[in-house]
Amino acid sequence: MTPEALADLHAACFTQPPPWSAASFRDMLADPACHLETSAEDASLTGFALFRVAADEAELLTLAVAPDARRQGHARALMRAGLAAVQARGARACFLEVAAYNAPAIRLYQALGFGLQGRRNAYYCAPGMVPVDALVFRAGLG
Repeated sequence: MTPEALADLHAACFTQPPPWSAASFRDMLADPACHLETSAEDASLTGFALFRVAADEAELLTLAVAPDARRQGHARALMRAGLAAVQARGARACFLEVAAYNAPAIRLYQALGFGLQGRRNAYYCAPGMVPVDALVFRAGLG
């Protein structure tokens, strides 16, 4: 998957936190610590999850599913496959942060065994937008 395709889908999914650029995705994909999990139908990108592994911990950096493909199990499948992949790379726990208002994502993460660890006040902020808190979740792997 190209950095441009990832950036286009990310922009279709996010306004806050701000979407990532193709250059940001290019840098992440070049990092050997990162793992990209993708979902495609009819050769089009429907979603992706990007993880990074450091020592025995993984972090979900971002998860995006095309708006017209949501509520069909793509995010759950991406997360399960990605978590299995980072566990195979030695991760024993995975962390993530999510905007406090994103109830569907929070429900997904909780259903996958993630528990709330903390809150980062006004973590997501962009010019002209109201700052949004991030919730930090953690799940043990294996």
